[in-house]
Amino acid sequence: MVQIQQPKNDQFQANPDSKSLVEHVLEGMKKKKAIDITVMDVSDLTTLTDFFVICSGTSDTQVKAISDSVEEELLEQAGEKPWKKEGLEGRTWIILDFINIVVHVMIKDKRDHYGIERVWNDARITYIENE
Repeated sequence: MVQIQQPKNDQFQANPDSKSLVEHVLEGMKKKKAIDITVMDVSDLTTLTDFFVICSGTSDTQVKAISDSVEEELLEQAGEKPWKKEGLEGRTWIILDFINIVVHVMIKDKRDHYGIERVWNDARITYIENE
């Protein structure tokens, strides 16, 4: 019989409230001047996650800086690490999956092409003003 061990981190234990995590994500994005930030509440549409937080950067360097800032902010403020990261090499669309929140940091043309907001148009959407 296989004995299953508890995870070494607390990723699946008593996670902080998703809404408070979104606030930390937004703070990390704003620190690196992300543009066109959108928060999508998809909790009524899927069991995969509660929120998508999407933003754009103007260059691949900025996209990487934004994703690094979000990751640092969540680690420092909430003790959360991403469960999965994708797109770090290409730097045109980086995904940080924090289970309850999925963060998409994209170059504008990729964002326009793939249209996540159009795909999930039934979600409750909040647009954050550029600073």
